[in-house]
Amino acid sequence: MPPRALEVAKVEGRPETYEDQNVHAVYDEIAAHFSSTRYKPWPIIAKFISSLTTGWVGLDSGTGNGKYLPLPLDRPGGIWTIGLDRSRNLLEIARTAGSFSASREVVWGNVLDNPWRPGIFDYAISIATIHHLATHERRRLAVKRLIQSISPSHGRALIYVWAIEQDELSKRKVVSDNETPSFTGKDVIVPWVLSKNLQVPSNNSSDKNGEPQVYHRYYHMFAQGELSRLVIEAAEELGLQLEHKRRDEGQNVRGVEIVQDGWERSNYYVELRLWQT
Repeated sequence: MPPRALEVAKVEGRPETYEDQNVHAVYDEIAAHFSSTRYKPWPIIAKFISSLTTGWVGLDSGTGNGKYLPLPLDRPGGIWTIGLDRSRNLLEIARTAGSFSASREVVWGNVLDNPWRPGIFDYAISIATIHHLATHERRRLAVKRLIQSISPSHGRALIYVWAIEQDELSKRKVVSDNETPSFTGKDVIVPWVLSKNLQVPSNNSSDKNGEPQVYHRYYHMFAQGELSRLVIEAAEELGLQLEHKRRDEGQNVRGVEIVQDGWERSNYYVELRLWQT
């Protein structure tokens, strides 16, 4: 089956209201089905988590069903990751991620909130979350919150977002054949067809006709280089020096280094590390 062209999203009104309707409400409805399809850690993320120092404490901002909370599997309990998410139904699943006997630490909240003491975490990850924020300013703020939460001297972070450039296995077609890709990405609507055994009976005539329940989620599909530019903007707003522009060698200088900037299976990712002299 050829990839399906995605509908263009029109973000209107207050962005937080738009996200409530087109992201948060949807994930609370599809949580069980969504979680059943999200169980295998992505290799680069698993490798990043495995590289973290034993005893470190970190944040999974937008944890979803919490599939990364039990990692690393080769050192169970070696690090402690706290999960934050806006969906209560996904958090209920995340509480026992990896084992029904487990008790994971999860917090209900928005990735734009600032509930943490600055620099409290040793590391942070944000996987497939920031692309659900409806404006550039809100996406930049989410990156700032992530940077603010990790140690200024050794904090590490990894961010993943969906890419305009989809791989050959993708079911989605973001850019049409006669369309020039934008360097600022593209806002789209991505449908989710709910599994029939999880559908809720209703008086809707389409349900009675046996048609599946379809939910529509907002995504900002990132262009090449857009995520790294977002990180740089956030870092500069926080007064951090960039490693490749390092000027001052004095005391109490803080900065950020982009360790990796890549593409993997229809996603862009950036790994960063904070430093302080």
